[in-house]
Amino acid sequence: MPSMKINLLYGCIAMCMGLGCTAVWAAESDSKYIVQLPTITVEATRMNTDYLHTPASVFRVDTSDQQQSAQVNLTELVKGVPSLQLNNRENYAQDLQLSMRGFGARSTFGVRGIRLYVDGIPATMPDGQGQTSNIDLGSLSHLEVLTGPFSSLYGNSSGGTLLTTTKEGQGKDSIELNYTGGSHDKNRAGIILQGGAKNQNEPSYIISSSYFDTNGYRQHSDADKVQNNAKLTWNLEDGSKVNWITNYVKINANDPQGLTREQWRENPRQQVPFLKQFDVRKDIEQIQTGVTWSKPINEQNELYMMGYWGNRQVTQYQSIPKSTQENPRHAGGVIDFERNYYGADFRWTGKELLPNTIVSFGVALDAMDEDRKGYENFNLVNGQPSYGVKGKLRRDEDNTLWNIDPYLQASWQFLPTWRLDTGVRYSNVHYKSKDHFIVGVNGDDSGKTDYSKLLPSVALSWQVFPELLTYVSYAKGFETPTFTEMAYRPDGSGGFNFDLEASSSDTYEFGLKSQNMLGDFTLAVFQTKTKDDIVSAGAKDGRNTFRNADKTLREGVELTWNKALWRDLIANASYAYLDATFESDVPAIGSVSKIESGNLIPGIAKQRAYASLAWKPKAGLYGGVDAQYSDKIYVNDINTEVAPSYTTISAYTGYVWNVSDWRVNTYARIDNMLDKNYIGSVIVNDGNGRFYEPADGRNWSAGFSVTKQF
Repeated sequence: MPSMKINLLYGCIAMCMGLGCTAVWAAESDSKYIVQLPTITVEATRMNTDYLHTPASVFRVDTSDQQQSAQVNLTELVKGVPSLQLNNRENYAQDLQLSMRGFGARSTFGVRGIRLYVDGIPATMPDGQGQTSNIDLGSLSHLEVLTGPFSSLYGNSSGGTLLTTTKEGQGKDSIELNYTGGSHDKNRAGIILQGGAKNQNEPSYIISSSYFDTNGYRQHSDADKVQNNAKLTWNLEDGSKVNWITNYVKINANDPQGLTREQWRENPRQQVPFLKQFDVRKDIEQIQTGVTWSKPINEQNELYMMGYWGNRQVTQYQSIPKSTQENPRHAGGVIDFERNYYGADFRWTGKELLPNTIVSFGVALDAMDEDRKGYENFNLVNGQPSYGVKGKLRRDEDNTLWNIDPYLQASWQFLPTWRLDTGVRYSNVHYKSKDHFIVGVNGDDSGKTDYSKLLPSVALSWQVFPELLTYVSYAKGFETPTFTEMAYRPDGSGGFNFDLEASSSDTYEFGLKSQNMLGDFTLAVFQTKTKDDIVSAGAKDGRNTFRNADKTLREGVELTWNKALWRDLIANASYAYLDATFESDVPAIGSVSKIESGNLIPGIAKQRAYASLAWKPKAGLYGGVDAQYSDKIYVNDINTEVAPSYTTISAYTGYVWNVSDWRVNTYARIDNMLDKNYIGSVIVNDGNGRFYEPADGRNWSAGFSVTKQF
């Protein structure tokens, strides 16, 4: 593998340097073929640089004015980002499975190890637990994916960072009505109101509301979702800008759970008959609001402030038999918690205080209060358990967490073509649990623990040609366990697993970027060494436990290319290779087997590739086709079972009419055109061998939107 990486690296260097020369030659030889390449600004590194001059692996995905999908799941939009593995479980009770360069792959629900932001407001809670369900695709403008060393600037659990931005109201007031239908009785209806500011001190606005329901691809996978999103933007006379964002989401979803390999082959749509009696399901309700404010003091100084608050309530019924819950230390089969989380960020940025420098200093504060309860998931009827109902209280505790992270970032253009970007953040997280359920032998499981780490980062970049940038970078990362990961101990005893350590990592990266007449190219070669990596200690009956692996290693290569081929014809392609392994033995614990050094980390595809071709005019007929390949994925630490590799192909078409103040958009789409029977995601280390969550077969969607300006 090392020789393969070196050969690939040298080939790409030669290719990109050659392309730079070719672009100049083409411009000189015949001016009529000169193409004005777009300037794409990225915000993720906080230095406000354009895409070509950003010394980091950062990808920007802009939403299209043409509707191409149902706008329900982020997987519909985020395709072809090589560092990002985003899997649709076809299970709305557990959210999408998201990982970057292997970080977060252990998650059986929600998002771990990755920081999520919506309009600058954290969608990841202070403990590192996040979810994509509150991202409203209907009003989304664009998103940025930041991987590699610079993601550590965002502190705890930043194996990668995904930042989404909502559109701002523009022009005349307008109303949009939209509807989409599809396979398995999928229905989504939405309304969007928007308008620009009439005067300088008045706000522009965009308000989006939608309702979605489905019977689900699998048995017992039906779900419904209500989502509301609002954004007000003020551009004030003094040059300051204020955004106020509010988001609400409510989901009721049944959980079909995983299948064994034999059950998947027999019938991928089934729910295991034994599990039907438990009526496994989850109810989620979340509201979040936040304000961002930026103000240029003068040409050299700028201030930024952000504050947010959110409330999340979850009730989840698990498939845990009565016999297991009879252990007096067991927390029951119903999880019921309510979280309030809040925080702020204050930042000052100075430009040209020293020649060719930008300096930014800030402090981020976050806190969370959780009221967590556990109940039996049954009542006794004539001496027999009747499952799927909330029974006796078995757990009652208050959990709190807070952090105060100061950070400093600087960029210095010390030579005309050389730049140094540095940053440092002191990340510290403080956990405390107060146990109120002290009954019999249950005992007092109260406790507390602290985690902290200094996170430096540095990148040196060289603008070899106007069309070619190369850079090298290093950063230290830090990931704390979430409250959910600490909630249960691997030995089955009650109380929080305060023995779980935070992981730390060292990432090295070399990159190339070229933007020229033959397209946009990126190359990144990276290595991440992690100590005390948080890995699964087994999953059983819907309950997951975690432990630390002393050493793990992730090495990889990422390539992307995109090009406007002719008029409105656009091509995209990407490839990712990721070798993620345990670098030391992990001893057996309870019924969980020993992990041998050299085993692959489960949940991670070693190779992935993507290609698409799309026709995207401003109006009229549009369409596209894309193909995705994913390598096999090991499902357990001992590497005895795998989810097979697969390739899927999707296609869409539509038509846009613009008539006076009216706009009509219709579309139709087919996913998994070849009707491939494959695994969408895996449940790592499932104790019952039900590792597999099948993806949908061939499926369709179609819809329309009508917009009227006033």
